[in-house]
Amino acid sequence: MSLLTVFLAAGPIASAGGAIGAGLAAVGAGIGIGQIGKGAVEAIARQPEASNDIRGNMILTAALVEGAALFAIIVGFLAMVL
Repeated sequence: MSLLTVFLAAGPIASAGGAIGAGLAAVGAGIGIGQIGKGAVEAIARQPEASNDIRGNMILTAALVEGAALFAIIVGFLAMVL
């Protein structure tokens, strides 16, 4: 069996894997950002005087999670296309 035949046979499988991976990355990021927000709200409820520091850290952490998720989604889309 030639290498081209193996590559063409794996094409639909790679596309499905890329789509599933992109979807899992989006779901994982949503859950992660929800947990970050939950923790921040609980922390602000315990210490209202530290709300500005907690809010700033929450936004920074959510942005880092969002960036990692965007990278994972792009990799999933590239797996579908290439």
